[in-house]
Amino acid sequence: MMERVNKMKIRKANVQNGDQFITNVYIYENKKEEYSLIAVPEIEWSTIVEYEESRDHLRERLHNSLGKAVKDEVAEELATKMVYWVGEM
Repeated sequence: MMERVNKMKIRKANVQNGDQFITNVYIYENKKEEYSLIAVPEIEWSTIVEYEESRDHLRERLHNSLGKAVKDEVAEELATKMVYWVGEM
């Protein structure tokens, strides 16, 4: 039987948010409990993504949540990148 391994990935967002440059997005995957945790410390933001969540719903949810912390166009760009990164894990 193959052992499930949890892993942390750091992705380069490289997104300008006004005077602030958002560099790193941290993604922790918990395979046993079937979720990923996404965190952006630079804007004090994080969320949990369940494996069964659809990509369209996830993109909309991330965009709405991020929109409370950053400009709308930045939220859209980050949400799109995050959906891609979670999908590749």
